[in-house]
Amino acid sequence: MPTPSALRAPALAVSAAVLLSLSGCSDGGDGNGNGESDKKQDFATQKLNWDDCPAPSPAQGAGGAPTPLPDGTAWQCATMQVPRDYAKPDGERVELALIRAAAANKDKRIGSLIFNFGGPGGSGVTTLPSAAKDYAELRARYDLVSFDPRGVGRSAAVECLDAKALDAYYAEDMTPDDAAEEKAYGESLKKYSAACEKNSGAVLPYVGTVNAAKDLDLMRQVLGDDKLSYFGISYGTELGGVYAHLFPQKVGRAVFDAVVDPTQTSEQGSLGQAKGFQLALNNFAEDCVARGDACKLEGSTPKEIEAWIVALLERLDKKPIPGGDGRELTQSQATNGIVQTLYSKEFWPYLEQGLDEADGGDGSLLLVLADSMAGRNQDGTYSNIGAANAAINCVDSKERDDLAYAKSKVPEFRQASPVFGGFLAWGLSGCSTWPVAGEWDTPDVSAPGAAPIVVIGNTGDPATPYEGARKMAQQLGKGVGVELTYRGEGHGAYNGGSKCVKTAVDSYLLEGKVPAAGKVCE
Repeated sequence: MPTPSALRAPALAVSAAVLLSLSGCSDGGDGNGNGESDKKQDFATQKLNWDDCPAPSPAQGAGGAPTPLPDGTAWQCATMQVPRDYAKPDGERVELALIRAAAANKDKRIGSLIFNFGGPGGSGVTTLPSAAKDYAELRARYDLVSFDPRGVGRSAAVECLDAKALDAYYAEDMTPDDAAEEKAYGESLKKYSAACEKNSGAVLPYVGTVNAAKDLDLMRQVLGDDKLSYFGISYGTELGGVYAHLFPQKVGRAVFDAVVDPTQTSEQGSLGQAKGFQLALNNFAEDCVARGDACKLEGSTPKEIEAWIVALLERLDKKPIPGGDGRELTQSQATNGIVQTLYSKEFWPYLEQGLDEADGGDGSLLLVLADSMAGRNQDGTYSNIGAANAAINCVDSKERDDLAYAKSKVPEFRQASPVFGGFLAWGLSGCSTWPVAGEWDTPDVSAPGAAPIVVIGNTGDPATPYEGARKMAQQLGKGVGVELTYRGEGHGAYNGGSKCVKTAVDSYLLEGKVPAAGKVCE
């Protein structure tokens, strides 16, 4: 998704903080992003050395090497070289980590279907194997491919604080209540930015979405495809939109799910996300109330449950509770744990259990959920999803709101969401001390002449609110953006359990049958 990056960096699906006026960054080519130099052809003709996949690196996350698919197909990994700076193709290079599973039916193979699962900052190399069962039908005719974008995982990972410092960072008070807490919060932001500059300063200017889109086009060429077949989720829809703008004639069959609103600034996106997560929490509370005595939480109405959650978080602000292994659950971590469960209705039982246990003084489950949100592994190390999220968001977005401005927005945000508003308002200052300038206010995704792109909006999506899908479809342009609505819960639609959605998407990707614009699925 565009994650709220532990509700600390500017929330971009709010990952949508991206825009350099792309009209001014078109490289002087043929309207398809070409023409940067003959050197680019050297990158485009490179041969990939596909081999067995290793276990994830610490920056990618925990776990072992991916196991073969049920039919015995093995996962293969490779690295692809790209220029660090596309304006200087003879300069430094970056190696991007790729993963693939070959198409099941080689005789009817269409090509490669490239996935970006969002974040920004998520490792596609680790995510695709764990999610592959949801895309089994698509593998009938496509090689399933994903990658770690630049700055992520094994692809020149952005590094900031070490694990011990990150433990302290994510536990800190992210909604300061007085001058001393505001000063501490500001110092924390400075420390984080300084660590990123010290450890990854050379790569920070080059991890933005425009460069990632250019990497996608190189990937298309290296994989041997005339057109890009693409499945973008959450922030991946923003990346896909920027790609379509830069390379409209190279768009093949593409699907955007859990869609970022490209018309919103970072601040507008954060406010929309506050409303979205509040809506998801209200839906959770309504479900709990409907179950009567089976609901473990205090309150006979959704509003009463919401007030009870607010009171619990206020208690944690004053006094953290034990979270296991010598750690404590703070207000900030509890909030992140709640957020983590709202991405899918399947997680609601964990939310209910975690809140109930925290009310009784046991913060271990909410802390585990918060750790998952922050990319903390069981051994105490961290993936670099938080660092990459901040780096990509801040090099995309021009917004540099200081603490005073963020403080002034707290009342408006809290009105939108009593539970999450304060955190997201203070998070507006997440890029205020960043050492690299941002590129745009909003991304240009206009793609005249591109093939149809199916754009799916979920009415119950907390992280990328439903309205963003229509805005994306409109901005892509007439005849390009094809809107599909799913009346459901959770972040995204394709894996939400709707046969209608899955059939529409599969028919398009596999057979080229474009769904009727405005189609609604339950």
